[in-house]
Amino acid sequence: MSAHEMITASDTKFDQGLLRQAFGLFPSGVTAFCAMIDGKPEGMAASSFTSVSIDPALVSVCVANTSSTWPRLAALPTLGLSVLAFEHGLVARQLSARGVDRFAEIDWAQTESGAVFVHGASLWLECTPFKTVDAGDHQIVVLEIQSMLLKPDIAPMVFHRSAFHEIAHSA
Repeated sequence: MSAHEMITASDTKFDQGLLRQAFGLFPSGVTAFCAMIDGKPEGMAASSFTSVSIDPALVSVCVANTSSTWPRLAALPTLGLSVLAFEHGLVARQLSARGVDRFAEIDWAQTESGAVFVHGASLWLECTPFKTVDAGDHQIVVLEIQSMLLKPDIAPMVFHRSAFHEIAHSA
């Protein structure tokens, strides 16, 4: 392939379907970030999770501006972020659905601070909001890690080409 075959933006924009396909070529982990609101667990899934900084300990997720869940979570002092395992396909779909009880049939736990975590995840991060940056049709949400629980023997889920996959174990 040469540079002459590159697809360029038309009027500074790309076809949304083509752009989704392009973004889907990069595998990412899938997370749930959740908390208690008015005595009930609330949360959402995000596949745009990434580490940001070691000192201070920061991670980020990207949230669509159209999200109705994020404004409720954004007002809270503490959030739980779970890195979902391969077996959590149903959890990821439920936490992305609209108009359903997102926590029906999900095994979850909460901390005293109100952070909510999904059982069976490979990593739990109890976080506080650090910074939010407007970025097009999304917000970049930077979170500061306050505590964590690592389960390195649990393989994380990977989202690639619009499907969930399991990481192959090396010998």
